[in-house]
Amino acid sequence: MAMKAKTKPKAKSGARRAAKTTKEKVGIVGIGRMGLAMLKHVVKNGYDTIACDVNAKQLAKAKKAGAAIAKTPAEVGKFASFVIIGVGYDNEVKEVVLGKNGLLTTLKTGSIIAVSSTVSPDTVQMLDEKARAKGCDVLDAPICRGRFFADAGTLLALVGGRKDVVARGRKVYSTFSSDIAHLGDVGHGQVGKAMNNLLLWINGIALIEVGRLAESTGIDLMTLRDALQISSGKTQALDDWDQISFTWALKDMQIVSQMADKANLSLPITGAVRELVKEAKRIKATTAPQWTGKKPLKYS
Repeated sequence: MAMKAKTKPKAKSGARRAAKTTKEKVGIVGIGRMGLAMLKHVVKNGYDTIACDVNAKQLAKAKKAGAAIAKTPAEVGKFASFVIIGVGYDNEVKEVVLGKNGLLTTLKTGSIIAVSSTVSPDTVQMLDEKARAKGCDVLDAPICRGRFFADAGTLLALVGGRKDVVARGRKVYSTFSSDIAHLGDVGHGQVGKAMNNLLLWINGIALIEVGRLAESTGIDLMTLRDALQISSGKTQALDDWDQISFTWALKDMQIVSQMADKANLSLPITGAVRELVKEAKRIKATTAPQWTGKKPLKYS
């Protein structure tokens, strides 16, 4: 009986080989306090990186850290295969992606736009539709824990997206995140961030009120703090009290309120916290309870 000749395994496509062997070229749009810290970790881990921001001083810091500089998101798109967005608000994120000089005017097919800004779930879902029409993907990737964790490279990323997109994103985000939680589809990362922030600001407001009441009795707040942190009153917000500034609290609560309205849910505590965070920012910077015995920090 004649033996069949062995067939050679099919060669993998160039795209698949490239995906496995080529290191991403990373762009970061939004080089603020958090974005700069993230950029430094990305550069340190050997990624070719390009930065874009409207603030010339922040761009100078990015250049000093080893990044190339772009004047517009479109210039970033010409260079990068993986772009992280870290600007402040929904309208800014939309402009970065969809604007006249936006990323989608120049990004190559197969590129990823990672949204690390805290925005509405609807916003990232809309951007994902627009990106997929151009052959790109969105990684929904807001980050938690704040500026000092960014410095240490120990942020938490709450991500949403397809498994293959998340797998590519994990390699880049691991340079500045010690934990990455895949919560589901695009939009679910922002849902996770909104729920985290709602709990944070509920706890933050509670700590102002609890602290004021406790101070009125003459009790030592630092001693009380130590006791509470080994009791059922324990909260991460009390551990991180010196780092909480309420700077972004109103924006966060507006996102939560929009989600509640869309779901037709009555959330009275959420509504109250949305109003209380307006005054909490001033209180925290001036007359907040001294849970740690330290004066309010000057945030940079």
